[in-house]
Amino acid sequence: MDKPIPDLITVEAARDTHRWVAMTALLLAIGVILHTISPNVGGVTPNWTIAMYSITICLTKPGLTRALGIGFVAGLTLVPSSKSAFPLGNIASEVSGALTACILVKAFALTHLENLKVKPFIVGFVATSVSGAVFTYILKLVLGLPMTVWTHAMLPVVFAVGALNGVVTQVLYGPVRKIFYATEGKHHE
Repeated sequence: MDKPIPDLITVEAARDTHRWVAMTALLLAIGVILHTISPNVGGVTPNWTIAMYSITICLTKPGLTRALGIGFVAGLTLVPSSKSAFPLGNIASEVSGALTACILVKAFALTHLENLKVKPFIVGFVATSVSGAVFTYILKLVLGLPMTVWTHAMLPVVFAVGALNGVVTQVLYGPVRKIFYATEGKHHE
């Protein structure tokens, strides 16, 4: 008895399922390079790595576990190029920043403000501020500095860098978004 031949089933390949990995790796690499070569002007320089993972998180909308991974990798990549007295503080600070960016992106989605034009600025500013606050607080503890040094000297610089990073994130978001969606043939406004 001949068995009937089943109909051929076509399954479309799951394109772009790992696009977020490629985008994250590329942007983190660019961030680390820019972080390494950017001069410090008046105590302020953009934290390119935070700007890059803020853009990535805005585009890929990862869950908390992926955001934690993005932050951990970002922190690890900054350790060798850190000019800080405690380079390992980058790991805790970047995990904090990436989780903050993730929570903000989810909050924008829940409040139907996902397409807010200034979303990249807000995400970049807040993620940088949280990351910087965590990093400088760890540094304060390691160096045994008084709380007033942290609140009056370190935090103002953190917020200045946060504002600068917000601008960098906002400016770079559009071009990176076009590249991210280019091969999909989608036009996201």
